[in-house]
Amino acid sequence: MRIVVAHNRYREAQPSGENTIVDAEIAQLTAAGVEVLPFIRSSDEIPSMSKAAKALLPISPIWAPRAQQDLSRLLTEHRPDVLHLHNPYPLISPWVVRTAHRHGVPVVQTVHNYRQVCSSGIYFRDGVICQDCKGRALGVPAIRHRCYRDSAAQSALMATTLAVHRGTWRSVDRYIALTTAIADHLRDYGIPDDRIVVKPNAIPDPGRPSPLGDGFLYLARLSPEKGVDLLLDAWRRHPVGSLGTLRVAGDGELRPLVEAAAAERPDVVYLGQLDRAGVQAAVEASAVVIAAAMWHDVLPTVIIEALASGRPVLGTALGGIPYLVGADAPHEPAGTGPAEIASAVAGQSPPPAGPPAVPAGLVTGTAGWVVPPDPAALAAALPVARAGAAALAAPARLRYEQTFHPDVVIKRHLDIYAVVARRR
Repeated sequence: MRIVVAHNRYREAQPSGENTIVDAEIAQLTAAGVEVLPFIRSSDEIPSMSKAAKALLPISPIWAPRAQQDLSRLLTEHRPDVLHLHNPYPLISPWVVRTAHRHGVPVVQTVHNYRQVCSSGIYFRDGVICQDCKGRALGVPAIRHRCYRDSAAQSALMATTLAVHRGTWRSVDRYIALTTAIADHLRDYGIPDDRIVVKPNAIPDPGRPSPLGDGFLYLARLSPEKGVDLLLDAWRRHPVGSLGTLRVAGDGELRPLVEAAAAERPDVVYLGQLDRAGVQAAVEASAVVIAAAMWHDVLPTVIIEALASGRPVLGTALGGIPYLVGADAPHEPAGTGPAEIASAVAGQSPPPAGPPAVPAGLVTGTAGWVVPPDPAALAAALPVARAGAAALAAPARLRYEQTFHPDVVIKRHLDIYAVVARRR
């Protein structure tokens, strides 16, 4: 099978989970015997572009003529079975869907964010969830609030791009939704169920989990939408030392808030920005990983890393987090689909009911817990997660093995390509 993987890489100075996932996916496909033809552009190319190329940048999200010419040559020469699109902005453009169809090549797209509707792609503005542009022919609120790169002009361009390409997105042959929440987003956008398949990302198997550590780990960008301030508010509602240690790893604009908390309380430790080995060590030192997102976070990789290491997760009930910890209903693991007929892993029993003292709003999944994004709710859930970590450690690892292991995910990935290619 021959596949074109199209992706506009985000700037290397801006850490991107999407870049990492695309690289890993190309490696996994190649290892599985797929001939991968990368069609890659990078936003890092922009500063070194010629003046003529830079003059065309304003229309690139809509059309990107150079990219269409290059892709057309690639498709003519290699005649691939499928084009798999990830991020098209700004140098590739959604127009590649039309170019591929013109050559008789079907298109699969992995949806990593909400940019079919939202100019910023995250449904989050000024510290709160925002969906003001949903259902509008043109995202005027995005322009008014300068949602794309804090620029009214660039926001107007992106809002126009989304309006122009509404028909383009609805012509994609098969969408890969990373979670059930993304599947719901696509249905709401008007994509039929039979063109949506839920298939999460995979991460390499770190091996047999080590014994549980103690306390909690928060690993994320230290920014408002990631909820570190929510977590610290909840943590302060408990006596010092009563929950073990809270380890915080990452960097960002809220770093001073974390450093102040670590100076104030000996049970808060700031680890800074960690490399891969440091992340694994921090996970192993903890009993529970926390994902306190304040936005509809699509698929936080740290949750899959936690499950792979046999650590249950306490998260907010937003975006893909309930799906990841098995607290959505119905469950929708990899290896099933289309989205509307997905069900729980065969033979898997539902999680045991929690004790009567479980706080209101807390939902127990197969591999963790979710709560509303509220300090009181998170504070009430912390001791429940601490007490229940040992019971959910083995189920957390099992959820990884059945849902997020590369062997499981790549099989589903190849099945998607095969079905789409047969319909050419």
